Amino acid sequence: MVKKPLKLFFLLIILTLITVFIDLPENFPLSLSFRGKEFKKTINPPVIDISIGSLHLKKTFTTQYGLDLAGGTHIGLEADMKDIAEENRITALDSARQVIERRVNFFGVSEPLVQQVKSGNTYRITVELPGMTDVTQALSLIGQTAKLEFREFTNEPIGTEAAMVFPTLENTKETNLTGKDLKKAQVTFSTNTGEPEVAITFNDEGTKKFGELTGRLIGKPLAIFLDSIPVTWPKVNVAITDGSAVITGGFTIDQAKQLALQLNAGALPVPVDVVEKRIVGATLGAESISKSVRAGLIGLGIVALFMILKYGWLGFFADMALVVYGLLTLALYRIIPITLTLPGIAGFILSIGMAVDSNILIFERYREEVRKGKPWRIAMELGFGKAWESIKDANLTTIITSLILFNPGNWDFLPSSGLVRGFAATLFLGVVISLFTGIVVTRTFIRVLYKGPRGGTTV
Repeated sequence: MVKKPLKLFFLLIILTLITVFIDLPENFPLSLSFRGKEFKKTINPPVIDISIGSLHLKKTFTTQYGLDLAGGTHIGLEADMKDIAEENRITALDSARQVIERRVNFFGVSEPLVQQVKSGNTYRITVELPGMTDVTQALSLIGQTAKLEFREFTNEPIGTEAAMVFPTLENTKETNLTGKDLKKAQVTFSTNTGEPEVAITFNDEGTKKFGELTGRLIGKPLAIFLDSIPVTWPKVNVAITDGSAVITGGFTIDQAKQLALQLNAGALPVPVDVVEKRIVGATLGAESISKSVRAGLIGLGIVALFMILKYGWLGFFADMALVVYGLLTLALYRIIPITLTLPGIAGFILSIGMAVDSNILIFERYREEVRKGKPWRIAMELGFGKAWESIKDANLTTIITSLILFNPGNWDFLPSSGLVRGFAATLFLGVVISLFTGIVVTRTFIRVLYKGPRGGTTV
């Protein structure tokens, strides 16, 4: 019984050290003096940069902040509705908003603000991107007019010649296949080589058009233009009649993502023009942030002190588990990553205090068993076992709610907003991590480090 908790204890220590490494502050000056020698170093979070063949992975573990903390970019887009019937314009505007929101916040965790505004005969979409102060980059992410065209060469290059011919508007001609026929584009990996590629899927009408187009272009390139600029011109190998195709070409991960992003840009139901672009400054000063964090730490200190005064060493071990909870949560925020706003920081600190609830249930169950005359070690195991049912039921409902809000299946009858999904993701993470630390971490600390109540069994 002792060996297994010891192994788990050391694994938890290793996990904690890894999270501390990931949670290192950004640009933090460190100065040390030792035997007359002074060491100065600027601390930053780790950076992972790995290349395996054509696969390149680069990850920087930094915290992303929202508009209120770090500022960002505000962009105003006006939809061109001249070719859209009056009764369909609101629907088209909403569709464009959804496409843009999905494009800038595919996983719902970067918390952009994408809103549609109608004033008279003007239809606009406003986009706020936290942490992004490069307007050019923001515009390339969104796509200004996002007009996607599939064009065929007029001189019909074949064989090796096809790879040497650069497509232009002059040497290509229009087809009846456009971005309106494209359903989605996403990055996938080849089952044969493992290299990144881009999978495209068309709607019902696009499937028919694409089948006819690829049928007559076998062995020839198909040029894809975004806003009159060639994006890619892959060669057609076979006729594709099922509406699903794969674009290959020795892409890196970043190149494949960029191509998928450009192709998805063409799925906008209406063209949009940039009518406003500006940098948004942080609305909250460093002093306000500092005071808010200080207030949160004071509240946490009171919670930790209460646990120690109420439960003694057991409360101390619960507080240690809370520290692990905080480090692990912040690490996951950086790994995913999740954008933090000031309310998000407040919610994070509050969730740490709420994570102690399970320990209170466990310790009260433990006291009940001690009052029944059970030895403290048996009483503790029974306390964890009996409290688990209540803890599981209470948290399971929250997990189900967060999954419904996250809408992993993209069902139309459930929310699909990025803000709602971002909230659901943080809620799900907080509940799951609190279960892990409240049950596994606290229990392991007690099994390994707790030696029982001093001076006999007390309640």
